[in-house]
Amino acid sequence: MGDFTLQLKLTEEQDREMKIYTSYLSTEMILFGLRFAFSRCKAISGGYLLPGRKSIVKKETRMLSRSQADWRLRNWKSMIRSYRQRGYSYPTISRIKKQVRSYASKG
Repeated sequence: MGDFTLQLKLTEEQDREMKIYTSYLSTEMILFGLRFAFSRCKAISGGYLLPGRKSIVKKETRMLSRSQADWRLRNWKSMIRSYRQRGYSYPTISRIKKQVRSYASKG
């Protein structure tokens, strides 16, 4: 087991916040948070981070033409199957359908 010293330049507020975290959280939890932050930073800098439902809905609908939107609505059961295979939740699928409907009616 070893000791680790970290030097950071912090504001007073950041210093207080850091003291709270280090006194409350276990070493395992601090490392977990650092791993998560590191992975997220890599994903952001790599340009492949698409977190959250809004990004998923945009990714699935932003390039649709009216005819594509109509086709998706006519074949919605197969689209649900496809979305579920990708791991999308039902609320996300519902939001996608709402957006597809708006593209189909805009035409």
